[in-house]
Amino acid sequence: MRKGLLFIVCLFLCLFYLLPIEPLAGQDDTLMLVEKKKKELKEKEESLRKEEERLNILKKEIDEKIDRYSKLLSEIEDALKEIKKARDERFEQVVRAYETMPPEEAAARLSELDEKTATRILSMMKPKKASAIMAAMEPKKVAVLTERILKIEKKFPGR
Repeated sequence: MRKGLLFIVCLFLCLFYLLPIEPLAGQDDTLMLVEKKKKELKEKEESLRKEEERLNILKKEIDEKIDRYSKLLSEIEDALKEIKKARDERFEQVVRAYETMPPEEAAARLSELDEKTATRILSMMKPKKASAIMAAMEPKKVAVLTERILKIEKKFPGR
């Protein structure tokens, strides 16, 4: 039995020394490659995380600017509405002033205005007042103003 055991030990030692060690070296290369890939993946993950943080910061800044510009736009729109309202009120005062004038005086003054302004004033007057003023105006001027009033009516029906 001793001889058999000694034989097996000798056989084992011979095989151990005679077998090439390359598979172990190949395993080391594989492990090194895996470690290298892990490191590269970690670096890419870190790079992506930083890029995501940067993009989130940019998104936040953009959202803040959108909010700020939306508020500013709203303020501008409100200011424009106020300006338009004030302008319309002033124009209505002018219309009322022409309506209270004697028709001959209003006709003389409207005839001196540019057609656009005269048309706007006449179109905002009460029909009875406008007709009395137009009756006192030169017929050619009335014809031009009437055509302009009708064009306004075509563009803005029911005005």
